[in-house]
Amino acid sequence: MNVALYLTVSRLIMAPLFFVLFFLPVWTGSFLVGTTVLLWVVMALTEISDAVDGAIARARNEVTDLGKLLDPFSDVISRLTFFICFAAVGIMPLWVLIIIFYREYGIVFLRMIMYREGTALAARKGGKLKAVFYFLSGVIGLSVLTVERTGAFSAAAGTVRTLALIIFSLAALLCVVSFVDYVTVFLKSRRSA
Repeated sequence: MNVALYLTVSRLIMAPLFFVLFFLPVWTGSFLVGTTVLLWVVMALTEISDAVDGAIARARNEVTDLGKLLDPFSDVISRLTFFICFAAVGIMPLWVLIIIFYREYGIVFLRMIMYREGTALAARKGGKLKAVFYFLSGVIGLSVLTVERTGAFSAAAGTVRTLALIIFSLAALLCVVSFVDYVTVFLKSRRSA
């Protein structure tokens, strides 16, 4: 394995770590501040590894078929872990989570079909914009959690919650739009085959 793959795999390790840190205060009734700080660290490391693994692979000419498959898989696992945690405690609405789930598993299904036929379903602009809103959703979700668990900026709690709902809703909308785009590309590839 190369450095880029290690970074990609690190997201698969950090996802369950995020989950445990997220629920540790729920399970124990303590560690509210410490785990909140660690959640920010884990999320930052997850996002940094996502931003740099592909760049490192390209710069070192170490792009592999495994990396092409593992990178989006690691992204989905880590982000869905964030969103499941947020939905479980009422930060993210369940309707947003289900739209994200349907979109992500729909894309995995399309990629599997196309990969089986020898074609890669490359990232699209809509998918990249969606990824930006996934990142923003992670940040705002963790911000809501931070306010609620630590009491910091408690005067802004309502505003942060409203902003979170807006960002989550935009992420869900972009999920639908980007999924339609991917389906269109998939159908065109089927017609031309």
